[in-house]
Amino acid sequence: MKDILLKTENLSKSFSNGGTLQHVLKNIDLQLYRGDFTVIMGASGAGKSTLLYALSGMDTPSLGRITFGEEVISDLSSDGLAVFRRRHCGFVFQQIYLIDGMSVMDNVLSAGLLVNKDKKALLRRAGELFRAVGISEETQKKFPAQLSGGEAQRVGIVRGLINSPEILFADEPTGALNSKTGLDVLDTLTKFNGQGQSVVMVTHDMRSARRGNRILYLKDGAILGECELGKYVHGDRERHERLSTFLTEMGW
Repeated sequence: MKDILLKTENLSKSFSNGGTLQHVLKNIDLQLYRGDFTVIMGASGAGKSTLLYALSGMDTPSLGRITFGEEVISDLSSDGLAVFRRRHCGFVFQQIYLIDGMSVMDNVLSAGLLVNKDKKALLRRAGELFRAVGISEETQKKFPAQLSGGEAQRVGIVRGLINSPEILFADEPTGALNSKTGLDVLDTLTKFNGQGQSVVMVTHDMRSARRGNRILYLKDGAILGECELGKYVHGDRERHERLSTFLTEMGW
């Protein structure tokens, strides 16, 4: 039986748009499991990123309950949510948001020092992660403007993992990358998931979605369906066909 990492009950989110209430998420009941690579798909405006931000504590729901372990994170204050994110979550975004005036290494350490004041331990952890994603010591000394898109995103993954998060949230992590570079980033995420890292990724790209073992499809703010693919195996044609059939059924 899988270990439930995070769950939602009746999760809803609404915004006021010109005096009209817009319902972005509608009564979502969801369980996320430890060690899964969960992919959230759906058309533009379906609520994918809004759901990811609510699950990660970056945004608060209008209604409903989000539980992480025994902690009801939907009841936390802004400060409490900030502590929750630092302790339990890592983030990888389409826009990488590295700090221009800091070296690659310092960008990563600045995130780590928010949680762990042991700089020597952080340097060891950062070194291990940089080696795992293929970022050389020379590149670690560079500034963000000197990096390629793929290098910058791999640095973003290291930054997201520096505090050993229980969940890594990724919002369109390959959306701004070319095909080859995007594949390298997907390989990196798949590698860490294979080592036990829980991943939740929003994507509109079928190639990226194939990396997940569980696909959730959102439509109009609700989960329309889900597909279980099992762990990723390179070149698994049946996996591609199963996902393609599922997405066609969902109207993708």
